[in-house]
Amino acid sequence: MGTTLVHVISALLLVASVNIQGIEGTIGVNYGTVADNLPPPAEVAHFLLENTIINRVRLFDANPEILEAFAHTGIAITLTVPNNEIPQLTNLSFAQQWVTANITPHFPATNIVRILVGNEVVSSASKLLITSLVPAMQTLHTALVAESLDHRIKVSTPHSLGILSSSSPPSSGKFRQGYDTHVLKPLLSFLRATDSPFLVNPYPFFGCSADTLDYALFRPNSGAFDDDTKFTYTNMLDGQLDAVFSALKLLDFSDLEIVIAETGWPSKGDAGQVGVDADTAAEYNRKLMQHVTSGVGTPLMPNRTFETYIFALFNEDLKPGPTCERNFGLFQPDMTPVYDIGILRPTAKANFPSYPTPQAAPVNPSPIPASGAKRWCLPETGAKEDALQKNLDYICGLGMDCKPIQEGGACYLPNTVRGHAAYAMNAYYQATGRNDYACDFGGTGAITKSDPSYGNCKY
Repeated sequence: MGTTLVHVISALLLVASVNIQGIEGTIGVNYGTVADNLPPPAEVAHFLLENTIINRVRLFDANPEILEAFAHTGIAITLTVPNNEIPQLTNLSFAQQWVTANITPHFPATNIVRILVGNEVVSSASKLLITSLVPAMQTLHTALVAESLDHRIKVSTPHSLGILSSSSPPSSGKFRQGYDTHVLKPLLSFLRATDSPFLVNPYPFFGCSADTLDYALFRPNSGAFDDDTKFTYTNMLDGQLDAVFSALKLLDFSDLEIVIAETGWPSKGDAGQVGVDADTAAEYNRKLMQHVTSGVGTPLMPNRTFETYIFALFNEDLKPGPTCERNFGLFQPDMTPVYDIGILRPTAKANFPSYPTPQAAPVNPSPIPASGAKRWCLPETGAKEDALQKNLDYICGLGMDCKPIQEGGACYLPNTVRGHAAYAMNAYYQATGRNDYACDFGGTGAITKSDPSYGNCKY
């Protein structure tokens, strides 16, 4: 057995011993409870911890039973002040009582990292809520400062895309007149001062039609050209995020981090709705995870990842509205998967053998079509960063040409472990004859037929 082959086998055994822990800590899930058939919170917390790679959860209230259930799990929790409590929260005494009742009993055993003041308040058309929003956020922050919790727990609020008066093309994005200077500018100043992110709820599902379904689902499509920036958008989510970025830039707040507080796709709908089935929902959510964690970013925000919360953890049978509203869940109430998007740990998959597993193509970071029968090797969606770093160190240590991912090289950006490992793993795969086993890397590699090349970076 040759020395190189021995090294290869040793490396594969080494990376095989590394458990997948999460997708760089950026993928979370919305845990809604508008249902009468959900499992007890303690079972939910245990299930997420033991059976999935999800390590962030967003709650729509401050349910003490749920907060207690997530104690000592390490899962990062974002909780919410209901909209109807916002006017009261402008009173410092009430804010202090709210913190004492909802945070102090659970922190730090429960890893509370963020409090959201309301949900989509600016789009609510309630003058009382809108005018109370920023004062309530400021007062809640003051209450956290008094408890020395302000550095551990950030305050923000999520917005629908209804806050934009223009979003197409993305470079024209701007906030609704009147709200921009009187509400959003003070809100953005607060977020910057407290080092908190700007949260949005983009839903390509609600923005697409039969003609734009491929564009919404990250599939190959003709794209949308922005005359002002000369960028061609290959998916709707990038267009929505860049419209938000343009609106922030117009008010001189382009430095704020953008977090995707909600996005998802339903697995069932009413007659006549386009693309509403389990396979399509799985395709959107799988490609979403790949895209937001890839480090590619968007045309106006290159080389970024986005903390993203998928809506939702469960199908919720009591939600009002059309059928789709009750079918955004990744899991049934009995915790069996509605479909597979790669968040179950291997041990959990053995317990649920029957769920559909659509073979969706990996996200292509640039609109370069697959050609011929050529294949490429890239990191698996859920591969842990330290495992990818070991792959990277090993491959470059073999003497493979890693200059393109060194500073100044064509593939140096995005400067992330995942981005560099992708180039190195593929270089090794191509050099060893494109055999399937050469892309295994202990379960951290995946073969794709979509060319991942971008710009001057050629795979």
